[in-house]
Amino acid sequence: MMSNSEEAQVLYRQVTGTVDKVVALLQEDKVLVLPCDTIYGLCAKVGPAEEALRNIKYRAETKPFLLLATLEQAKELCTVPEDIESVWPCSLTAILWDKQGGKTAIRVPADAFLQQVLTKLGKPIYSTSVNESGYQTITNITDIIFAFKDRVPAFVVGSEKQGTVPSTLIDCTVHPYALVRMGSYDASNLLK
Repeated sequence: MMSNSEEAQVLYRQVTGTVDKVVALLQEDKVLVLPCDTIYGLCAKVGPAEEALRNIKYRAETKPFLLLATLEQAKELCTVPEDIESVWPCSLTAILWDKQGGKTAIRVPADAFLQQVLTKLGKPIYSTSVNESGYQTITNITDIIFAFKDRVPAFVVGSEKQGTVPSTLIDCTVHPYALVRMGSYDASNLLK
């Protein structure tokens, strides 16, 4: 949460310097609203910022957040099957076995802005839909700013055609893979 004296920043993804501002805020463990390759997301650097993200979203500690990562970061954290690696980057989130023996939902986004942020940050980021847990996802940036202006320090405005459909989510820890959520990616070739 922000103090009353702080004013949320509205940044634009196509403006020079926005990537650096976003990376600096993420390094400070701030939660931001970013335009993802799908819908807008509440995002934070993996680590201590998870608690702030849960508080902003009013989300139970039992439900994990998905991660956005570069392909290299995804392979450092998880065992990435060849068929998933061959389609990434795209709007497909895969639940994979992580190197600690657990499961992690992770996506390599097909978005140059996010890839620059992830590369400069050097770490994956949590991403979750912009809403309070149990409520409908907000996809319009004006509505997002109105609803979250007192909770996050910065909003990055995407393109006019920013998506309104979340990523497709498949579970790759079972065979055949299981469809968890149908989204913007057609995963039918992976679900055979």
